[in-house]
Amino acid sequence: MNLFDKLASKRTMLIISIVMGTFIIYPNINELLWHSKYKEPEFLVIFFCRYLFFCILIWILLLANIRRLNILTFSKRLLKTLIFTIIAYGIYAFISLAVLSKHVDCFTGILLFQFVVTCLLCTLTGHVITMYKEQKKRELEIEQLKTENLQSRYNALSSQVNPHFFFNSLNSITALVREEKKYQTLEYIHKLSGVFRYILQSDKKGLVCLKEELDFLEALRYMYEVRYANKLSFTINVAAEKQELLMIPVLSLLPLVENVMKHNVIDSDNTMEITIMLNDMDELVISNPVHEKINVFNCNGIGLTNLAERFTMLTTKKITVEKNSSIFKITLPLTTA
Repeated sequence: MNLFDKLASKRTMLIISIVMGTFIIYPNINELLWHSKYKEPEFLVIFFCRYLFFCILIWILLLANIRRLNILTFSKRLLKTLIFTIIAYGIYAFISLAVLSKHVDCFTGILLFQFVVTCLLCTLTGHVITMYKEQKKRELEIEQLKTENLQSRYNALSSQVNPHFFFNSLNSITALVREEKKYQTLEYIHKLSGVFRYILQSDKKGLVCLKEELDFLEALRYMYEVRYANKLSFTINVAAEKQELLMIPVLSLLPLVENVMKHNVIDSDNTMEITIMLNDMDELVISNPVHEKINVFNCNGIGLTNLAERFTMLTTKKITVEKNSSIFKITLPLTTA
């Protein structure tokens, strides 16, 4: 049980009400101890009635401030509590005039001061507890966001390191071995090891410099060009000085390239050129011609969805997707180092 639940429990609120009630009527206790006339039975009855009244009032005000008034602004909370306190004072005055006409004290400075202190104490108690509850709520939300961040990164990596990509790579190696292309086979294996090394190390990274992603793309570039027998090509136009300064979420380019493979026909009649460049706003623009496949299975957009979520989470910016009958373009907002 957290602190808020403990304070909001009926037993704790009752104890607090009794303690605060004792504090509020302390001036009356002092009168009972030092003035003999106040030790008469009628004054004792008035004293205990007042004490009971303040204990009940404090309990009601605490109940309202802790459980009912979910207000962060202190002035609004104070105003609502003050209105209720004024109503309680009116009730006390009415009872005093109706029942205790001989010993009316409802207009004394001490009593008015006691009602003011009661109002302020209950308001402050409710405000502090509400602020504590909001702080705990924010901490819980932060922890939840961290968990969702890790889960999103895991989902993104899981969707990128998929059996389809791995088996295609093995098939390409098999084809090279059969054709007895020793040099290309060794180069392909070297590039493939670099790709998987980068992917496995990426779970420790959030943002990386653009150069790292483009270097990673170079390894992919060789593998894809081998797989598609040079029917797929890349044009990269990014200034070297910009590559070191601009940051991008790790593994942003792989799902985009895989998306091109998944949705387009690539053959002798439909060659594919993927263009990567920076626009005037230092955003990375990836575009390709559209040679759309007739049937695309498992087209659920997981790769692009994960990518969009990671950009929002790591850069607080959104990617832009544009598509028409001839071109598909994605704009990735970058950040500076």
